[in-house]
Amino acid sequence: MNFDGIFTPAITPLQSNGEIDHGAFAEVLEYLIEAKVHGIVIGGSTGEYYAHTSEERIALITRAREVIGNRLPLVIGTGAIRTEDSVLFAEVAKSQKADAILVGTPPYALPTQQEIAEHVLTVDKAAGLPIMLYNYPGRMNVAMQPQFFDAVAACKNIQAIKESSGDMASLHHLAVHRPNLQISCGWDDQALEFFAWGARSWVCAGSNFVPREHVALYEACVIEKDFDKGRRIMAAMLPLMDFLEGGKFVQSIKHGCEISGLRAGGVRTPLKDMSSEEKTELERVVAALKKNVSLITQEA
Repeated sequence: MNFDGIFTPAITPLQSNGEIDHGAFAEVLEYLIEAKVHGIVIGGSTGEYYAHTSEERIALITRAREVIGNRLPLVIGTGAIRTEDSVLFAEVAKSQKADAILVGTPPYALPTQQEIAEHVLTVDKAAGLPIMLYNYPGRMNVAMQPQFFDAVAACKNIQAIKESSGDMASLHHLAVHRPNLQISCGWDDQALEFFAWGARSWVCAGSNFVPREHVALYEACVIEKDFDKGRRIMAAMLPLMDFLEGGKFVQSIKHGCEISGLRAGGVRTPLKDMSSEEKTELERVVAALKKNVSLITQEA
């Protein structure tokens, strides 16, 4: 599968009673398709998969396939503490004819590199679909290291990796030593560096509500090879990235969607909503970002 472009890890809107709002979820997907992102990820961290029951996750996968059809590639997250649960979501992804699955390190258990490899290969056996690995030690507490990549090297379905360690050395290692693995940026404020090292993919939560600006950076760096323009766009986007890393990440993404006219709802506990002051600041940051990126792209 070709993972080129902006792949949006879609939010999961909630009703006022905390139940998933499937109507608003469909509206989010339509908004992303209209904005011309290149693919959609369901069941990622931004989608709050960790706060959903298995039944809710399966219903979201089914609904996403109904709405998206064949208009964009659909990637299904299989993240779970137990391998058995990841296998279940992989099987559902297969039954819904997903285009690929996202497979990460099971959290909390602190598996060894060989155990991570066995987990990934077991999930692969259940789905038989293209795989984007998900290396996010900040959440999982264990990073995918050379021993892991050696152990899964023969698996043809492993085609890409969302590299979210924040460690530039990991990017360098992947680019130099794993040339057959397509790299996708998973650490937003390093997107320019990822593109400079040959990445052609970016899984970015902010594209839920400023998708065109994320596409603009991708096109400048990957399609036009204009890194001067890319640096200017990146500079305009950095205040948003700094805001998102300041805490209340999912809440900020959801409020960003509300700014864009979508129905996002709140978040499930233990997370809490943003303050009115935080919302106002995000609105200011988003307005400035849109204005500045528009000026840069219009110059062409």
